Amino acid sequence: MNRTMLIATNTMTQLQKQMDTISNNMANVDTTGYKKNNATFTDLLVQQVNNQKDLAQEVNRQTPNGIRQGNGAMVAQTQTVMTQGTLKTTNRPLDTAFTSEGQLYRVLVQNGQNTEVQYTRDGAFYLSPVSNTENMLVTKQGYAVLDENNNPIMLDKNVSQYTLSETGTLSATLNNGQTQNVNLGVTAVNYPQFLEKKGDNLYALPANLDELNMTRDQVLTDLDGALRGEVSVQQNVLEQSNVDMSKEMVNLMSTQRSYQFQSRAITIADQMMGLVNEIR
Repeated sequence: MNRTMLIATNTMTQLQKQMDTISNNMANVDTTGYKKNNATFTDLLVQQVNNQKDLAQEVNRQTPNGIRQGNGAMVAQTQTVMTQGTLKTTNRPLDTAFTSEGQLYRVLVQNGQNTEVQYTRDGAFYLSPVSNTENMLVTKQGYAVLDENNNPIMLDKNVSQYTLSETGTLSATLNNGQTQNVNLGVTAVNYPQFLEKKGDNLYALPANLDELNMTRDQVLTDLDGALRGEVSVQQNVLEQSNVDMSKEMVNLMSTQRSYQFQSRAITIADQMMGLVNEIR
């Protein structure tokens, strides 16, 4: 294949991945607690063609010897941006939002025959009845919210008021005047690039974390015990997506223009090959 076509085809494939990333960001502009992804590019391997074998002929040369031919570009990394989103007041007691970057709630997710602890930034919680006397605290998708011991949070049904402290302690005031306190399970993210998005606004550690020479304790830190004071949450509000629609539109148009340029390069290369065939 013509080298120009090969380079353009390689780059178009990677530009399509960037457009998919931007489109996903735009689709989640109204998703509570959503964190956008940014795709970064790097050059593919460059081929060095040494067309001058006699270096004696290159004395006093001002430019590097040989010809460097690239092979296009590729997406080097798609990284989650954990910047804080704006807060929207809802005045709903079970709506919560982090006011510090890089903190996530722990939830329990059914993964086939097993259960797995995953993470979410979405603090819109609901109550799901489990018996005549208890409700379970769940996310809007129905996943159980975990406490600091990674146990599902069970709350008495006869509750008159819910209060959430800044450090993530949920207090349920019962009708008889007693109070039930529970610490929400909160985890801090040290290296967000190692988290995988699992859908339903959830994050999880990759299965091949060992192959990446990383451990869970390096990527995540559970804010329990002495670290509880680092938790920063607010009640009666929800965190909005950190997607800036105007920036995403600019990025999308720029990527589309690059895609069109690469497509045009293929067309021109094909026309040039046609001219060569006609000369023959």
